Amino acid sequence: MPEPPAMRWWGWGEPGHPPALGADALAFLREHVGVADTPSLPVALGAVQVESSALSPDAAHALREVVGQQGIRVDHDERVLHAAGKGYPDLVRLRAGIPEGAPDAVLHPRDRAQVRGLLEVCARHALAVVPFGGGTSVVGGVSPLRGESHSAVVALDLGALRGILELDRESLTVRVAAGMRAPALERELGGLGLTLGHFPQSFEYVSLGGCAATRSAGQASTGYGRFEEMVTGLVLLAPAGDIDLPAIPATAAGPELRRMVVGSEGTLGVIGELSLRVRAAPATRQYEGAFFRDFASGVQALRALAQEHVAPAVARLSDEAETGMSLALAGSGGLKGRLGRSYLGLRGYGGGCLAILGFEGTAEEVEHRRKRALALLRRHEGLPVGQSPGKAWLAQRFASPYLRDELLTQGVMVETLETATRWSNLERLHREVGGAIERALAAQGTPGLVMCHVSHLYETGASLYFTFLARQREDAIEQWQAVKHAACEAIVDGGGTITHHHAVGHDHAPWLEREIGIAGISAMRALKQQLDPAGIMNPGKLLP
Repeated sequence: MPEPPAMRWWGWGEPGHPPALGADALAFLREHVGVADTPSLPVALGAVQVESSALSPDAAHALREVVGQQGIRVDHDERVLHAAGKGYPDLVRLRAGIPEGAPDAVLHPRDRAQVRGLLEVCARHALAVVPFGGGTSVVGGVSPLRGESHSAVVALDLGALRGILELDRESLTVRVAAGMRAPALERELGGLGLTLGHFPQSFEYVSLGGCAATRSAGQASTGYGRFEEMVTGLVLLAPAGDIDLPAIPATAAGPELRRMVVGSEGTLGVIGELSLRVRAAPATRQYEGAFFRDFASGVQALRALAQEHVAPAVARLSDEAETGMSLALAGSGGLKGRLGRSYLGLRGYGGGCLAILGFEGTAEEVEHRRKRALALLRRHEGLPVGQSPGKAWLAQRFASPYLRDELLTQGVMVETLETATRWSNLERLHREVGGAIERALAAQGTPGLVMCHVSHLYETGASLYFTFLARQREDAIEQWQAVKHAACEAIVDGGGTITHHHAVGHDHAPWLEREIGIAGISAMRALKQQLDPAGIMNPGKLLP
């Protein structure tokens, strides 16, 4: 199996990826947000500053005995590649050549036995271990923190642990090595007429072990389920021993250990293998758009879709601000051009909200569900507008991280955050979090654009995904911290979860206790103490 593609050390995507920010978009940003006078390019890789490795000769020798000379890397470039994830502060620091830290070594185990051996060496030598899959964390989940009691920190790169280990066609399950990337699995399954159905925005680079460790929710989770629902079995390699949970459809054998491991973010051990539920690949995909006169009308329509069990695989509703920017940047073709805007205006939807609906399945299933869903939307005064918006969204579903890199080059701060809450609280939380972000940006002297969309529908509620843009200040990290803090406070005060699918990592850890309580934190600490008594696994993440 070929090596998975490597991302740019300073951003998203492979080095040769073409630019994504057009002239119209740049003009819009210059008018509404403000851009830098001159583009700010990342420094050269060789100019990135990292401290000398603190790995002792004795520890290095013991690690080499497990993985060999080629399995341990301490060179500058490899350490930079594993110095951070892809969150906003990560990229700001990397592009400036001053990452917050770097691992003292990068380890490349080739099999489960080597992972076990490395964990034993790291425990003996007090080395902190950061499991590293695709490196796509946007919440500081792979930051190389060593904590106060460890002599050094190593990144445990799981990229060589990949491939399908077993496929059970009759049971519709597949067992994979956790370092396998999501696109590789989809290619293998697609050739067999199957799909996992998990497509997060990080899909192009994310590892399946990372999806499990962070409780990922793909863009089609309304139809296919969240990643945790796809996990039927797993292997956790913890410092204290292995937990091997078989692939069974359901059990009443005590508390659900699978759910305790899924979402543990590398703090309990290394997820080495996963058994996953798969499905028949859809024969038909139909993505289309609908407009609502306002956000409240659209929210009620999506609630009805979820509660009447006719929701499509993908259902997203942009608020007025996000819809307006999408229309402004869409160019002159199709529905989003001048003719389309005129049409919407004449129908009374000119300042309204765009919903994207994606139906997948057999032709009969798609047609049946689509007819029922569109009839329901019309009852809520929704205006179906055909397939053009849906096709445009589908073509660009993984594009935002590339755009973020170019915005940073232009001196624009761009950040996303997400939450979820009950339907009865959704509109209020949308107002309160959006307002908190706006006030925090204004207090920084950089008023900007604050947008949001609803996605990931459930019978009882839905996710809110916020995006905000503002002119980047010279003290970019302090600016980001102020806005992030205000938004997170508004989320937990307003009855939302601190994270719906980005995980806790380092960035959200200060708010976890307010969501699960002191007793909940104590229970998690007790589990960690049992499985990781030396505290070597991913210090500073998840637990406050």
